[in-house]
Amino acid sequence: MVCNRCIMVVRQELEKLGLEIKNIKLGEVTLGREATSKEREQIESVLVPLGFELIDDKKSRIIEKIKTIIIDLVHHQDNDSKTNLSELLSSKLHHDYNYLSNLFSEVEGTTIEKYFIAQKIEKVKELLVYDELSLSEIAYRLNYSSVAYLSNQFKKVTGLTPSHFKQIREEKRKPLDKV
Repeated sequence: MVCNRCIMVVRQELEKLGLEIKNIKLGEVTLGREATSKEREQIESVLVPLGFELIDDKKSRIIEKIKTIIIDLVHHQDNDSKTNLSELLSSKLHHDYNYLSNLFSEVEGTTIEKYFIAQKIEKVKELLVYDELSLSEIAYRLNYSSVAYLSNQFKKVTGLTPSHFKQIREEKRKPLDKV
């Protein structure tokens, strides 16, 4: 789950199944009790067609938590402080960053840093399309050291300069779960 609408859909589907939801947040659901194997099959049968998946193994749960933390950091927080991503992930997930980084790269085929940059570029695209902030304000909001650095990174990822992207606006943004 990568947005509030995703949370709402998952909550509705689980409630339709008569399951007690103890806690639900981005990427994670805690039920009031352990689901039976039949209930797990029912959950999977309603969530998979909606584009969700059940994650059971520990490594996959860690990967999803990494993604959720990054998505939350980039898309849902006005981030004024210079957050060190490696320290943030280590402290929230209680694992050494090298372990998290190696695991993420092994499973996802990309680095945590590249995933983080991809999320930031998607946020830049969103803010450019809204056309409410200058590039300088966007750079500040997303903790880029300069507009030039943001522009270079944007061009490296998209192949376009931010101003060209803003002009054409035909470059479709990607859903967060497809980044």
